[in-house]
Amino acid sequence: MEMHPQGVPHIVLFGAGKSATGLIDFLVRQPVALTVVDASLQAALSKTHGFSAHAVGLDVLSQAEERLALVRSAAVVISLMPPLLHQLIASDCLSEGRHLLTASYVDDAMRSMAPLVRDRGILFLCEMGLDPGIDHMSAMSMLDRLRGASAEILAFRSHCGGLVAPSSDDNPWRYKISWNPRNVVLAGKAGARYREDGAEVALGYADLFDPSRLVTVPGLGPLAWYPNRDSLGYAPLYGLAAIPTFIRTTLRHPEFCAGWRSVIQLGLTDETLSYQTDGLSLAEFYRGFGAAPDERLRFLGWSSSSLINRGLCSAADVLQYALESYLPLAPSDRDMVVMMHEITYRLDGQVQTDTATLILEGQDAVHTAMARTVGLPLGIAAMLILEGSLRLTGLHIPTLPEIYEPVLGRLAREGVRFI
Repeated sequence: MEMHPQGVPHIVLFGAGKSATGLIDFLVRQPVALTVVDASLQAALSKTHGFSAHAVGLDVLSQAEERLALVRSAAVVISLMPPLLHQLIASDCLSEGRHLLTASYVDDAMRSMAPLVRDRGILFLCEMGLDPGIDHMSAMSMLDRLRGASAEILAFRSHCGGLVAPSSDDNPWRYKISWNPRNVVLAGKAGARYREDGAEVALGYADLFDPSRLVTVPGLGPLAWYPNRDSLGYAPLYGLAAIPTFIRTTLRHPEFCAGWRSVIQLGLTDETLSYQTDGLSLAEFYRGFGAAPDERLRFLGWSSSSLINRGLCSAADVLQYALESYLPLAPSDRDMVVMMHEITYRLDGQVQTDTATLILEGQDAVHTAMARTVGLPLGIAAMLILEGSLRLTGLHIPTLPEIYEPVLGRLAREGVRFI
């Protein structure tokens, strides 16, 4: 194992964005040396200030030798970089024989590395955040318990949302930005596919955000849901390829879904056309899209004289600017993560449904529930590797008991637990 000059294992984290806070808070409490790397040295310094962690400013695209040296110095590498940049870091991990953890979905580029990862005898553990991540682990824990009791699984529904806590719920969208705002803008663009009552359902982007699709969350009441990407790709991984109902969703308040449906209809998430925004106000930009259909659109600066001043931009770029301007978490605001699984099964001739619910609020705009639930699984997995209790090799997501059992146990000790 690669040791730091301090005599403890060295972890290198690439990425000091919104989701890094919870991970760093956890790792600085462990017997490891931590280096946080970001293109912005200031961002890395802001996340490590007051901690015994090292901050490095580095462009992973242009500074390949420095990037490789950092990977070489690590026992475990964690990447919170945008998914397109994982491949660079993953290639370095392959060449140096270093374990890699990410919170991102396994894409084709990462999947193509699976044979090399296996042959190298190292672990690439992906989808190890909140959603994907905690959703996989908590669902598989329920499913394996039911299968152990010889239950026949009939329906699987998994819901997750990053919302605003009730105490900070004070705008008509009932939403504030607690994670990458670009992901909020682009969510759902690829449409979605799932199975319900034996029939495969495929929805286009314009049909996703229906505020009438509701689920009741214990302690919170009704929330709206929209289906996630290709749910059916996960059915075989969960051992549920032939199940009549299988769906994974994102939770929002109905007000958000109604507003976002209007955003899509107006074309405000379009990325194909460019607009010169220097000297252009939000009100002038919006004017080309017609009248604001409701209070939610008006809340995003429909009458604002604020100048955009971001050069050539797409409508999606301007929308992101508006979201960042009008839906930020204020310093004292609290976000909230909600996850719920509903599993319907037949056991001893009776059909019943088990529900597991996680509701977690953040502390403030920096120490968010989103950052905590994305970061903690990564940090816990890293420590399990360093302690020698997680010895898997190859490319994995956390659906195996040797991953999810110890991680869920430690998450519970950190206050992240399901009811």
